[in-house]
Amino acid sequence: MAVLQLLIRLPRPMGQVWPSLSTAEGLAAWLTPVDVLQPRLDGMVTLGELGTGRVTAWDVDRIAEYTVDGGGRLRFHLEPDGGSGTLLRFTLDTDESDDSDDESATEQRWSSRFDRLTELLAE
Repeated sequence: MAVLQLLIRLPRPMGQVWPSLSTAEGLAAWLTPVDVLQPRLDGMVTLGELGTGRVTAWDVDRIAEYTVDGGGRLRFHLEPDGGSGTLLRFTLDTDESDDSDDESATEQRWSSRFDRLTELLAE
């Protein structure tokens, strides 16, 4: 099992960040196309190449967690960061091997995705 944790500072308040993590349109803009997203606990989710699964945590405006077959568990946890920003705590739990090259590639891939999200929110 591999766990990746990232802390991302975003330039918008939580209310403006939340749709990017909790709607099909928002996720498609920076992460992956979304075929299905039932925005509620135990709702169905299909996150493009990441896989199909369930919403395993849902606290409106704060926490969205998706557990997908083959992709693991993706947890997005939002917190206020100053007056106008948001702190995103991201956790990815996967069944990938402990090979350091795989971990490095995974971290680079997710960092790149969050760079896209940051750019999108800065517009």
